[in-house]
Amino acid sequence: MNVSRIAAVGAVSGIAVLALSAPAFAHVSVQPEGTAAKGGYAVVGFKVPNERDNASTTKLEVNFPTDHPLASVMPQPVPGWKAVVTKSKPAKPLESHGKKITEVVSKVTWTADGKGIEPGYFQKFPVSLGALPEDADELVFKAIQTYDNKEVVRWIEVPQEGQEEPESPAPVLELAAAEDDAHGSSGAKAEDDTEAAARNTAADTSASSDSGSGDSSDTTARVLGIVGIVVGAAGVAYGVLAGRRRDSGASA
Repeated sequence: MNVSRIAAVGAVSGIAVLALSAPAFAHVSVQPEGTAAKGGYAVVGFKVPNERDNASTTKLEVNFPTDHPLASVMPQPVPGWKAVVTKSKPAKPLESHGKKITEVVSKVTWTADGKGIEPGYFQKFPVSLGALPEDADELVFKAIQTYDNKEVVRWIEVPQEGQEEPESPAPVLELAAAEDDAHGSSGAKAEDDTEAAARNTAADTSASSDSGSGDSSDTTARVLGIVGIVVGAAGVAYGVLAGRRRDSGASA
């Protein structure tokens, strides 16, 4: 009897743990490919898992932050999906590379051309965006996931620090500390490194060439020396042989 009760309690506990942990890993999220540094540009991927076992995800809407509008947003083509970019005017004009930006991307919508994200699978939707704000530690993207059975899941709850994760959390992109100007200093440094590598390669090639030339000269000198010795020995032998012939003729 006790064994049955323990087994029943264990089963209930296991189900409870699974139920509580499911939202932690089965929600729409966003992650950078590399580093998403303040003031720079980044490629991020919106990861969309299918939470249902009897329906496919056929649509995803990602709303971009209005408190930190982004001047450049470009979705990468995803096979089997059509992307539509919605633009709007920001509350305040932005500046990018010395130009005023009066229109920003407010939403990107992906719609499946085929089966979409089937049960047991997930899909990533890459987007290039920037320039990232310099006065924020994170960006919140509210997402809406639609299934082919017309069910809609809204991932729009903003996680709060020090509190438990909400049931339907919005994707949050953490921003890293600012780096050198992605289009300036870092590029210049890469150029300098490339030039230095080229110089080193040229120097190594020249040194190798000089070394090869030296080896060639040494080899030539050795060959000439050996030839000289052989020729000298042949001359001595010829002289000895000629002397013997003269001595033989005189004796006769």
